[in-house]
Amino acid sequence: MTKKNLISTALIISTLLFLPFLLYLPIEVSGYPTGNIVMRIFYSGFLAFTISVVTIVILLLLTKRGYLICQISTFLKFRHLLKLMVKRDFVTRYRRSVLGILWSLLNPLLTMLVLTMVFSHIFRFEIPYVSFPVYYLSGQIVFSLFSESTTLAMGSIVGSGGVIKKVYVPKYIFPISRILSSMVNVIFSFMAFMIVFIIMGESFNWTMLLLPLPILYVFIFSLGIGMTLSSMSVFFRDINHLYGIGITLLTFLTPVFYPVSILPSRVYHIVHLNPLFHYVTFFRDLALYGAVPGLWANVVCIGFSLASLGIGVYVTMSQQDKYILYL
Repeated sequence: MTKKNLISTALIISTLLFLPFLLYLPIEVSGYPTGNIVMRIFYSGFLAFTISVVTIVILLLLTKRGYLICQISTFLKFRHLLKLMVKRDFVTRYRRSVLGILWSLLNPLLTMLVLTMVFSHIFRFEIPYVSFPVYYLSGQIVFSLFSESTTLAMGSIVGSGGVIKKVYVPKYIFPISRILSSMVNVIFSFMAFMIVFIIMGESFNWTMLLLPLPILYVFIFSLGIGMTLSSMSVFFRDINHLYGIGITLLTFLTPVFYPVSILPSRVYHIVHLNPLFHYVTFFRDLALYGAVPGLWANVVCIGFSLASLGIGVYVTMSQQDKYILYL
């Protein structure tokens, strides 16, 4: 199937599904708020778009089997290089540091202490059912994975220009290695979260066994964004400065250190459009409240992740042959 056919197919599927979802889909499935027609239209449209994206991915797997097998074979040939790059990034991060790897634990803990003093005493945010340190770290794990991994991935291709000019290496290896390096740091952040969880006397829920699922969603979403940014930065170097502003904006649009309940209705709906809001909420439902997110929560997270990954793969594969001209 050509690109034009794929886009046409996605639009047709989305159009055919939108109206039935809008009129007949139960609230328990769609998740849209009653009485808000704008958000109801958005939710129904997003659900239709998500299903069309999944359908397109399946069609690509069926029609581009030879190309996919070739790419998978190439990736497997360079898997050892990928492991070395991840190891190099991890070792370089703590080289000549007195505390070394302990900083992976101390950074989230010290940041948590500062924000706890500011928000739980000065601003006095009331977090229901859990303590503020646990609430903060549960959101920070998700947000730091996204912000750190995408920031590192953004400069991965430009920073590896010397290697790309000398030998053939699949260009997507570089952003993937940075995303995987950030995944290693998540392990230590989760250890810090568990330490605070135990110290604060919070009760464990069996749903914590499902925590790898939201982390997987964030990983896929970050991988797509990271691949897109790494490609854009080759042609448009100012993206490095603009993205820093974007991360600052996302910091305040993601309920990491404040409860969603303090937001006015119209601001809440704006925050609700932020993908990280859904990932953080998913993680907290499992870790803090012992609740298993429903179908809508999973559809939203999968939709954002697949859309991000699809765009990232398309941008990288279509532009990678031009990188050498701009490095």
